[in-house]
Amino acid sequence: MLAIKTEGLTYTYSVGTPFEKTAVDHINLEIEQGEFVGVIGHTGSGKSTLIQHFNGLLKPTSGRVLIHGTDLWAKDTDRRAFRFKVGLVFQYPEYQLFEETVYKDIAFGPVNMGLSAEQVDQQVREAAAFVGLREEILQKSPFELSGGQKRRVAIAGVLAMNPDILILDEPTAGLDPKGREKVLGEIKAYHKKRGNTVLLVSHSMEDIARYAHKVLVLNRAGVMMYDDTAAVFSRAEEIWKGGLSVPQVTRIFSLLREQGFPVNESVYTMDFAVQEILRLLGKEASHA
Repeated sequence: MLAIKTEGLTYTYSVGTPFEKTAVDHINLEIEQGEFVGVIGHTGSGKSTLIQHFNGLLKPTSGRVLIHGTDLWAKDTDRRAFRFKVGLVFQYPEYQLFEETVYKDIAFGPVNMGLSAEQVDQQVREAAAFVGLREEILQKSPFELSGGQKRRVAIAGVLAMNPDILILDEPTAGLDPKGREKVLGEIKAYHKKRGNTVLLVSHSMEDIARYAHKVLVLNRAGVMMYDDTAAVFSRAEEIWKGGLSVPQVTRIFSLLREQGFPVNESVYTMDFAVQEILRLLGKEASHA
């Protein structure tokens, strides 16, 4: 089943003015239900514009966006309902916190979905647990928390709506390595338990390589690649020449291949790299 499908999706900012610019250009895309998709691309490639179409925040200039087979901009579509089904976490989401307590901030979405008090309470506590927020934090003001805690509160506010599709735009921006690892680990655990569709936009190729099952590469307002993670990073030179980075370990193994070493061209995580080195050393030992 397709979670997201776009047909000729095009969006142009400031139409008819000197500042007119096409941010996404005739994008045809199919994302299956349950996928964990990493979205990469250089600044200005259209990443944020694209994902804002998936819950109806932006209306296509032309083309269509279908969520579970329903055209978001068809005449009878209830887009408000789809915004609960497609949860979007913006970059620096903690700037959107505004309630008196952490509990109320996380509960904002479920309350507006019309859930009962019991249902709201259950989803708030489940979402808080998913992102590692302790019980005693729920009654604190979100403005008393650390940056990493605020980030988790904001993410929990989206998770509490139990969206079918979860989209995160640079959710670890500004966090230290430990905080980034914690947030991404929680997102991975959430995906594994719920089996929902996750789109992760990130500038960190290492994070995309480690967590995503498939990778969408945007370039010049269009789709450059969309494939399994290993298949995408096996085209490291093509990505590199397109002005994008690749995981450092991928670049190293690409250079090793250029030097004549018979290593796999699709190494994209440290675990994979260790296995490949051990394989190569074992091969050389067997010939000694």
